[in-house]
Amino acid sequence: MGNTRKPGGGRKKLKPEFDAGKNLKEQMEAAVALYNSEMSLQAIADALSLNPIKVRKLLITAGVYESDVAEKVQDAFNNYRETQGYKEAVLSTSSALQLSKSSVTSYLPYEKGVYFPNTAEREKISVGAERQRRYRAVKKLRSDLTEENLWDVILIYAGIRFKTYSGLQFTYEVRKGRNGEYTKELWIDRRENSKSLAWSSVLLALSNIKKVGTVVERPKALGDIRGVTYIYGMFYRFGLIDVPDEVKEKMKHSKK
Repeated sequence: MGNTRKPGGGRKKLKPEFDAGKNLKEQMEAAVALYNSEMSLQAIADALSLNPIKVRKLLITAGVYESDVAEKVQDAFNNYRETQGYKEAVLSTSSALQLSKSSVTSYLPYEKGVYFPNTAEREKISVGAERQRRYRAVKKLRSDLTEENLWDVILIYAGIRFKTYSGLQFTYEVRKGRNGEYTKELWIDRRENSKSLAWSSVLLALSNIKKVGTVVERPKALGDIRGVTYIYGMFYRFGLIDVPDEVKEKMKHSKK
């Protein structure tokens, strides 16, 4: 007879030092680097020996990949999550959007152990928590169009990519003055240069919104305002306005 197995025996871990959270973070950063170099999901998956769906989930977690479906799933999930547990919210979202549970979870960011890559302000905030903050701030703004609520959203979305009416990508930053307080000015970054956008211009455009979610045909319809092309892109992303169907394709947040 062979040796009897000792209780608690069995195969040793192949990688006792393996850290799932660290590994996920490294995979995410590698996926983001390849995605930023315009590689497709399939090409990234091949390069990293991963499934394309996992690649997409990593990119969603990093906050760089978005699509209409991802946005619908995350909006619905976040809504249910306010009153339900994680699993229940997944089931509710699955039922509401007629998607399988696995499809729903594939469009949600990883919840644990993953952080925004290379961003100083958010390095200690998990992506799940950051998305929740953005969702709650935008929801509050849509229901109450005040200067204070808009400013909260502006701060949370600093560094996030937007698109103009014609499809040009841009981000903005909000800088602090010598006194350590934020200056009421947005610096638009279009790679080749930065332009300043006055807070008063953003507020003027806000006051010209007749009703949240209404289709605004073109930027100038928000007013003859300096920098309105950027304000239009921001307001669409925040869900304050809708845009004509033919413009939606150009203003989608995800790359193909």
